[in-house]
Amino acid sequence: MAITAVLTFFGVLLMNMQVGMEVGKPVDGVTIDSNGVWLYLFLGAPLAVLWWRRSVIAVVLVATAVMLLHTLLFGHVVRCGAGLPLVFVLSFLAGYQEDRSKSWWALATVQLLGFSVLIRDAAVGIEILPVVAVMSAGGWWVASLARRRSTLGRELRVRNEELRALRDQRALLDVTGDRARVSGELDSLLDRRLRQLSTLAEAGSRTADPVAAQALLTRIEDEGRRTLEEMRDVVGRLRGGEVALSPAPSVAHLDALLAQHGTRLVVTGDPRALPASVELSAYRLVEHLLAVLDQDGDPPVDVRMAFEGGALEVTVTGRVTHGANVRDAIARARERARLQEGTLQVKLTRGRARAVAHFPVVV
Repeated sequence: MAITAVLTFFGVLLMNMQVGMEVGKPVDGVTIDSNGVWLYLFLGAPLAVLWWRRSVIAVVLVATAVMLLHTLLFGHVVRCGAGLPLVFVLSFLAGYQEDRSKSWWALATVQLLGFSVLIRDAAVGIEILPVVAVMSAGGWWVASLARRRSTLGRELRVRNEELRALRDQRALLDVTGDRARVSGELDSLLDRRLRQLSTLAEAGSRTADPVAAQALLTRIEDEGRRTLEEMRDVVGRLRGGEVALSPAPSVAHLDALLAQHGTRLVVTGDPRALPASVELSAYRLVEHLLAVLDQDGDPPVDVRMAFEGGALEVTVTGRVTHGANVRDAIARARERARLQEGTLQVKLTRGRARAVAHFPVVV
């Protein structure tokens, strides 16, 4: 679009400048009038560039036809000012074509366009046609190199994406294999330990000696602790490190989370102890939503928690961060609510989000 506008502007400007100047009177005696239709006819040649993506050859042929018609009707005028840049632009576009056969044909038709521009030009003559041909061929060659480099870049990006996908698949297979192996080890460990504890419990039920029974209970306790330690070791190897023994996050940890976002938790109703699974889901739901909300938004992020009868209602309101993956965050939050047979309703209006989650709580 920009190239078309520039070529059209300079073509009309240069032809207007020759009005009233002795640039060599046309031999056919045609009088040049700056307000004549010849100015508007010339617009057809550069405007054809707008359709180059459909067919460069068709664009060149249309431009050539317009230029020849302009030459036949109006004779000697300055056409090279905008006509030659048009030739060079179309040469470059011809070289950028994927189809090599069409590219060669487009270059050939561009040479015909150059001839139609120079054959009756008032500023230069047909003598510079070889120079124009060489320059247009050079533009075609540069465009061919640019096209090859662009194609190579696209292929490299596709290969990189394929390699990244293969790497992720391999990592997933490795993790799946490790999980299957560790799961087998864990099943064997639990089966072995449960049989040992069952044997000790049966022995304790048959003895009448309090001292022996106490010794068996102590041994059962020791074996149970040993089983837990071995289980932690197995799970730790699965996770690639030591098992985190810190408690799972709950609604009591929301204040610390919200402090990072410059806001506070507002609690209404009658606060009470909730099942651990509900507290964890409520915490994760707020965490997912905060990840896509603007911490510096005006007004700031607002988080409210209401204890209403047999349900817990969590409301999160704030301005959405520009470019954030809101859909993914909502999907994660909705999954958290669904785990507790709850619901999540989200409303997006003018860059602001309001999410209301309901968790059923057994009283």
